[in-house]
Amino acid sequence: TGTGRFGNWLENLNDWNLSRSRFWGTTLPIWRDSNRNEKCIGSVEELYNEIEKSVAAGFMKSNPWKEKGFVPGDYSKANYDKIDLHRPYVDDIILVSPTGKPMKRELDLIDVWFDSGSMPYAQIHYPFENKEALDSRTVYPADFIAEGVDQTRGWFFTLHAIATMVFDSVAYKSVISNGLVLDKNGNKMSKRLGNAVDPFGAIEKYGTDPLRWYMISNSSPWDNLKFDTAGVEEVSRKFFGTLYNTYSFFALYANVDGFDPKSPKVAYSERPEIDRWIISLLNTLKQQVVAAYEDYDITTAGRLIQDFVCDNVSNWYVRLNRKRFWGGEMNVDKLSAYQTLHEVLVDIAVLSAPIAPFYMDRLYLDLVPDGSESVHYVNMPKSDPSVIDKDLEERMELAQKATSMVLALRRKVSIKVRQPLLKLIIPVISDKVRNQLEQVKQLILSEVNVKEAEFISDTAGIITKKIKPNFKTLGKVYGKQMKEIAAAFGTFDQATISAIQQAEACGREYSVNLPSGSIVLRPGDYEISSEDMPGWLVANDGPLTLALDIEISDELRKEGVARELINRIQNLRKDCGFEVTDKIGVTIFSDSDAKTAIDSALDSFGTYVANQTLAVSVKSAELEEADSSALHVEWEDGTVKAALTIIK
Repeated sequence: TGTGRFGNWLENLNDWNLSRSRFWGTTLPIWRDSNRNEKCIGSVEELYNEIEKSVAAGFMKSNPWKEKGFVPGDYSKANYDKIDLHRPYVDDIILVSPTGKPMKRELDLIDVWFDSGSMPYAQIHYPFENKEALDSRTVYPADFIAEGVDQTRGWFFTLHAIATMVFDSVAYKSVISNGLVLDKNGNKMSKRLGNAVDPFGAIEKYGTDPLRWYMISNSSPWDNLKFDTAGVEEVSRKFFGTLYNTYSFFALYANVDGFDPKSPKVAYSERPEIDRWIISLLNTLKQQVVAAYEDYDITTAGRLIQDFVCDNVSNWYVRLNRKRFWGGEMNVDKLSAYQTLHEVLVDIAVLSAPIAPFYMDRLYLDLVPDGSESVHYVNMPKSDPSVIDKDLEERMELAQKATSMVLALRRKVSIKVRQPLLKLIIPVISDKVRNQLEQVKQLILSEVNVKEAEFISDTAGIITKKIKPNFKTLGKVYGKQMKEIAAAFGTFDQATISAIQQAEACGREYSVNLPSGSIVLRPGDYEISSEDMPGWLVANDGPLTLALDIEISDELRKEGVARELINRIQNLRKDCGFEVTDKIGVTIFSDSDAKTAIDSALDSFGTYVANQTLAVSVKSAELEEADSSALHVEWEDGTVKAALTIIK
């Protein structure tokens, strides 16, 4: 909305004309006699008593409110439904002046903005009820209000105008000025242009909570929103779908195992590192989300929750811990997994409730059936600093980042994750990073299916890095020096680039001396990239660089084929409806190159394939030997079929 808008309006303020010549609306409570003497009525009870005086003076035959059974001082809805303070009924009321003359009501109405500006008092029936609550400032002024920027001259103004006149106080402490909802191309919605979205149709199709989450997390309320139904569908699928699948996974196994949330808690210190990591991250999230809510930054709150659920809970914690929930007895490790995931889901429901009130209420009630009547009766969860482990969070973030980078390199050359690779080289720029990576090395290797990782300090002759300046950020600070800065970047050698990366990793600035004066480089002021080496792919993300050996030896290729066979056999077991414990016999039918690759893989890894699939035997045969019962198997090269039989 810019700055100074409200101040500019006040500087040029004209007198407020309260009266309006209308029929519908709040009537002016002013009666006048022929000599222009006025009487302003301050309450319904006062008007009732004045009518009684008028009846006594003979100006009204009877008190219509008394005839209808209205009782002054009874503020119930049933009592007030008996009378009507609007035109034309109130115009029939004639009062008597102190001099004994008849008084008739002024026919004008009050400006509707006076109605809306009186909202803080009218909503609690002040001063006839709740007087102490308002006078003690318990319910006043409001913490915040929200409306469109066009209300600067309307509601924003009238609230303050009445408050300052009556109470010498502001009416609200903060205001969120809502932006406009535009179409996906940034154009104003219009029926004429055919780009208007029916909000009720959108609610019916997508649901209120996905729609609300999309609008709040997509852009700040004070910014204009480019509304795109594809974005709503993505939120519904990515966030709500992921959260639903995570809850379904938990509920499925918790019900099978009879998990009791009230069972004695496994101490955090005794839980596995992966549990302590997600609990630490959860408590960090609580801090950040509550702080964002209190700062009225609901967009940041929504994005933090969504990233936590999708990236950390579903894609990392649940995926890495599935086997802990499968089978076996309810030992300490399994109980720890259940308690950890249950705690995470409950807190997510409470943290998300202000944005998705219906979905989170259902989720909370399913998770805590004997808890509060509603998630909206539960206070925001408080963060426990004692369980926050920043070192653990940092090294797990390194593992996630390294895993993501390696998987991206695999996709770049279309090498599936099931195909093992030999080596990963990770240059380390500090002892701290080396120690952190050492602790999560096996986790990274397992996730990316690489045999070994080597940490190196000197990348000379192995990885060639390039650096270029970010003219946008540097130009704002060193505009006149930019030509000199660009030239200096061109002279940076590998040692200098590594030093800049090391400074970033340690949270320090990096100074560069130039003839025209020193400059300071901060993260975001530059972009570092790395060149691929023959037989290797190199990736760079901030201070983290890694190189992946993409050469596939015959032995690695055989193991890759074996892993593909395991995947296909497991899928067929599921499709055939076999029990998890069923032992089977497997025959693979193939021809040409596919048979050559499968035979070679089974020669070296046949026992491994059998063990992983609970197969008593895994045989290879010619495709022509397959009968009609053999099932088709998807394979990159050639035709492959398989026959599975249960071995008793």
